[in-house]
Amino acid sequence: MATVDLFAIGNALIDQEFKVSDAFLTEQNLQKGTMQLTDADTQVKLYQDLIASQQYKGQAAGGSAANTTVAFSALGGSAFYACRVGQDDLGRVYLQGLSEANIKTTEKSISPGVTGTCMVLISEDSERTMHTFLGCTAELSDGQIDFTALTTAQWLYIEGYLSTSDSARAAVKQARLIAKQNQVKIALTLSDPAMVQYARSGLDELLDDGVDLIFCNDQEAMMYTGTDSVAAALLQLKQFSKSIVITLGAQGALVADATQQVLIAGRQVNAVDTNGAGDAFAGAFLYALNAGENITRAAELAILISSEVVAQFGPRLDLADYAKLLQTFKEEQVGA
Repeated sequence: MATVDLFAIGNALIDQEFKVSDAFLTEQNLQKGTMQLTDADTQVKLYQDLIASQQYKGQAAGGSAANTTVAFSALGGSAFYACRVGQDDLGRVYLQGLSEANIKTTEKSISPGVTGTCMVLISEDSERTMHTFLGCTAELSDGQIDFTALTTAQWLYIEGYLSTSDSARAAVKQARLIAKQNQVKIALTLSDPAMVQYARSGLDELLDDGVDLIFCNDQEAMMYTGTDSVAAALLQLKQFSKSIVITLGAQGALVADATQQVLIAGRQVNAVDTNGAGDAFAGAFLYALNAGENITRAAELAILISSEVVAQFGPRLDLADYAKLLQTFKEEQVGA
């Protein structure tokens, strides 16, 4: 297997996106802005209610770490995605999408069962709420992962949503061991406030003895550290990670490493759908770091890419758009 820059592990999900009212979320007892796990029958009932009363916006291949990996690859990095899909049409669609993005996968990812699905509910204020049936990805294990490419990668990227799965956490433990044995840097995202609230012990296990880079938003940072300010949360997170990125929505991002702490302003866009914005941010940030940029420039590129994701429906841009935005970013630097 060819060498890659980024080796990512995460869930494989097909998103079904809907524009919804806040009243609908209340009726369905869904906590706005979070991800909720469910079973197949409950999700089918929700889907029927959505089709009957809300606005369908389309289907897209998703999964948090997969969205990150697509951004990383489309910007010019090389990547491998470790996941689990079913032997069904959705599984084939999912892996084909990764292939079209030049992301390497393995036949081991295909297994009996059904591919996971996620109802992505977008409120009028562009906030996303997710209702997820994991399908066979709930049982992602080291048996579905070919770790060969990890031994020569630059980064291992871990999705915090894996905190709910015993087998996935065991697979991550093995990946972390391989990464450390081969001097591969480790990055992790806390993924969602619900993971911090309901799967804290699983996140602790994924973090283990620390990482090189942690991604989170301001709510996740404060919840995880038990603090009431972003500044206090940042201080606490330094116990777990050499570098920290705390995204602040439209306000930008706070980034820090051992020597500096920088607040990067956000970009003003017409927000349509926040689904996938944090994922795109992480992918662009990792790409820029891997290309030799400092954390400030990495955050500036990440904000550019993620803000464009927010301005459209769906968790990913068209593949060609990532490269166009990167070129614009480079040209602005030359002209500055």
